[in-house]
Parts: sequence; C-alpha cells; structure tokens
Amino acid sequence: MDSHSQHRAQAGWLRPAGARLYKWWPAKMIGTMVGMTVFFTAYFWILRHPIYPVTLLPLTAVDRLIGFRPEALPLYLSLWLYVSLVPALLINRRELVSLGLAWVELSVVGLGIFFFWPTAVPPADVNWSQYPTFAFLQSVDAAGNACPSLHVAFAVFTAVWFGRLLREMGAGRTVRAANWLWCAGILYSTVAIRQHVALDVLAGAALGAVVAAAHLRWLRGSG
Repeated sequence: MDSHSQHRAQAGWLRPAGARLYKWWPAKMIGTMVGMTVFFTAYFWILRHPIYPVTLLPLTAVDRLIGFRPEALPLYLSLWLYVSLVPALLINRRELVSLGLAWVELSVVGLGIFFFWPTAVPPADVNWSQYPTFAFLQSVDAAGNACPSLHVAFAVFTAVWFGRLLREMGAGRTVRAANWLWCAGILYSTVAIRQHVALDVLAGAALGAVVAAAHLRWLRGSG
C-alpha cells in the first residue's frame, strides 16, 4: 500500500464520525449545554459556601518538578471541547442515557467530596499581575474544590469513552494515541497553571477511570 492509500485508510474514520455528529445534533448540543450549566451552578455554590474547614493540600516532588507554564492555559480550557466530543459522536440512545448517568454519578461523587471535605491548593509563588490572561480564572475559579480534580476526572473519563468510539469508527493508532496525548496534556495543564496539585490529579484520574470503566462494563453486560 502506497503512502496515499495509507493516508486515505487512516482518514477513513472521518466519514462515520461526520455522520455521527450530524445525528440528533440539536438535542445533543442542548443536552450538553444544560448539563454543564447545572454542574457549574452546583460547583460554584459549593466553592463559595464551604460549611466545613478547608484543608490545604500538600505539595509533592512532582509539583516542584513541574514549573508554572502560562502557555498551558489553552490546554486546560480545551477540556470543555474535549468532553463535548463523546456525546456528539454517540448515536445509540442507550449509550447516551448511560453517558448522562455516568456524568451525573461522577459529578455527585466529586461535589459530595467537596461539600464534606473542602480542599484548596497552597498559594502559588506567582505574581498574577504579570499574567492578565489569568485574572478571570483566578477570580472565578479560585483554587478550591481541589481534590479530586474534576477537571482531571472528566478528562480521563472522556479519554476512555472517546478511545472506545475511535476504535468503533476504525480510527488508526495515531489518532487513538492523540486522544490520550490530549488527555495527558489536560492533566499536565492543571498543575502547570497552578489550579491543582499532583494529589488532586491522582485522585481525579482514579475517579474518572473507575466511573468510565463501570459504565462501559454495564453497557457490555446489558447489550
């Protein structure tokens, strides 16, 4: 097979992906937006109204190894595009329902932990006035609701589901690897812009992986 044929074979997954994106797109778009709105309403209420004392999380050697990288902010913000890909590509009602339930479960567990055990990261040794791009993030999403990082949990959850969908659509190894690299970049960014510490990332990754595995196992068993 010549290089042109290989390229066409590797890009063959784009056609079924396009068909999947088109199916039910208004309902999927509205559902995703409503879900995010409800989540953020609860998230910021808990963040701004802690009932219990806030625990300051410790730094580890990993946190000291990763320097502050303001250029990682686009990666951090890309999570909201990333998580939207899975519902956009689903075409099975049962899978859409399962995804919605999994999102609710992940959110309830994470927000429940924040409610009963509010946590925050130590103040970063960064002069934020030198980085006006971060002003909004620092004022709105103060570095609380830290452990487990739901930013990380949703990234890992999405990587597991998105990887499954890419295999179904016949995507090659390069594309499937890019999925995990995107996820890894988001995880890295949470520490690099000082929104989380390594312990938050570890706990968030475990939460996202467990919820994703549980729901995919349920789908296989009930199919």
